[in-house]
Amino acid sequence: MQISQTSLQSKFPVMSDSCRTEDDARAAFQSCKSPDPKDRVQFYDSWAENYEKDHSLMSYRAPDLAVNLLCDQFSGSPEEVLVLDVACGSGWVAKLMVERGFKHFMGVDGSKAMLELAAETGLYQDLRLALLGTEPLPAQTGMFDVVIIVGALDAGFVPVSVVRELCAAAKPGGFVCMARGDHRGKPVDGYKQDLELQLQLMEEEGLWSPAGLRQTDRYMEDPHLDRERVEDVQPEERYISGTAYLYKKASH
Repeated sequence: MQISQTSLQSKFPVMSDSCRTEDDARAAFQSCKSPDPKDRVQFYDSWAENYEKDHSLMSYRAPDLAVNLLCDQFSGSPEEVLVLDVACGSGWVAKLMVERGFKHFMGVDGSKAMLELAAETGLYQDLRLALLGTEPLPAQTGMFDVVIIVGALDAGFVPVSVVRELCAAAKPGGFVCMARGDHRGKPVDGYKQDLELQLQLMEEEGLWSPAGLRQTDRYMEDPHLDRERVEDVQPEERYISGTAYLYKKASH
């Protein structure tokens, strides 16, 4: 299903809540507990208007981590390349990439309300609605100079198998950039192992080669900390770590 900027309906009115606090943000993060992908989509539809505000309150650094890694290794002319922004949300990553000279974006997300916000940025030439893992990635094979996904590679969200679809969408010689956090209090340890195994297998199969890796111990504040105990936690324990991976697709 294709969503164009002109066809998006304002079903979820977007209002900025400047009075939101870190406690409000933590409550929002903690309120989505269902493993059902459709429930998660409904949650993100309802969260869309406060998504960026809440992530900012939690010192979310994933978009910067990924975009900085990509740009440090990218040597082409950014204004000429086509970017596939997977799980694009409200368009946060595209906003950062535009500051670095990128101009051409296609976005994919499972939440219609998030796509409405992305459309309002005016940065995307194409936006498509798809629930990854249950629907195929709606992108032409071998079309994109850069494929980027930030934050969605996690248990209960985008399955590890989708990484192969990201690679398939990239042009030969194109880049695939992925960033994710090591969320505590969730069954994600196995996910990270499975993800990194998949990345290694794809390298061994000759599909791509590693082009960069960046880690941080302050990916974002841990949204799953007990809100009543946050102030008692040591500063270094308030954050979760995170990793950005960059791969270059094989040219053959």
